[in-house]
Amino acid sequence: MSHLTRAILLFLVLTPSVFADEVVLKNGDRITGTITSSDGKKLTLKTKALGDLTIDMKDVATFITDAPARLKLKDGEHVKAKVDAGEPGTVQIADPERRAVPVTEFKYVNPPFETWTGALLLGGSLTRGNSDTENLNFSAEAVRRTEIDRISLDAGYLFGREKDPATGSKSTTTDAWFAAAKYDYFFTEKFYGYGLFRVEHDRIADVNVRLLPFAGVGYQWVESDDFNFNTEAGLGYVYEDFTNAPTDGHFAARLAYHVDKKINDKVKLFHNLEYFPSLEDISDFNVDADAGIRATLTKSFFTEFKVQWKYDATPSPTAAKNDLRYLLSLGWTF
Repeated sequence: MSHLTRAILLFLVLTPSVFADEVVLKNGDRITGTITSSDGKKLTLKTKALGDLTIDMKDVATFITDAPARLKLKDGEHVKAKVDAGEPGTVQIADPERRAVPVTEFKYVNPPFETWTGALLLGGSLTRGNSDTENLNFSAEAVRRTEIDRISLDAGYLFGREKDPATGSKSTTTDAWFAAAKYDYFFTEKFYGYGLFRVEHDRIADVNVRLLPFAGVGYQWVESDDFNFNTEAGLGYVYEDFTNAPTDGHFAARLAYHVDKKINDKVKLFHNLEYFPSLEDISDFNVDADAGIRATLTKSFFTEFKVQWKYDATPSPTAAKNDLRYLLSLGWTF
């Protein structure tokens, strides 16, 4: 074997370990891979042997990037530069002059901004025998978060019918759908303004169409991988076109909150509530709420159980005020 061949083979063997990011922990351990992101609290490292690892930044002594990384410091400075190891608790950034920066001063490393994330969910049931029923529920959600704004899209459809064993005729028990779009613009790290538009249809509740355009402000109290909580307030209009009753429209306020919390790497709890009191008659209001649990099955699939509650204080004369639904679905994330 020639010296050139040996050199080429040696290069190919060493390349994966040489050309890689590296994280040095305070206990002296060194982990190589690719730093995919960091939110200033946790750092995600993709490795060949162990997959994706999540490391607390408080445990990081220093780190190295093989290629220029997108960095944002807590003082608002943006940098795109290669990162080299520094003294414990610091790194060296070349931008273009080398300087030491404490690890605790990073707000983001390679933030996954400008990308869409979301999920598709499908559930249903079929019974035959003493009862003859068919039920289907489908929903989709998508979010794109950047440093200054957030776009949220949601849609869903529920359908159900049952067969009368005496007559053999089938009747629809559920036929409802909705679609919503929301835009949040962050004036500061936590304070934002929003615009929301939602359209609904519920055949059984006698709602031909319900429109809810709203605008207001919100505050993102917590935003992280394992816990999120925000509150919102706004003003808008509620328009309801009933199939068998006069059309209703009124100006209304909107008070809302969202919270989700990861119990562990596989289980997450969530809860949402929206309250729409009329500005013309306080006894006229709508409530949309849900609460549920989502459990990871594989990297891309999960199962979700959700309780959904809708309340209309002044429904159509042929409809009830309350609608309570229990939904079990299988989901796919993207």
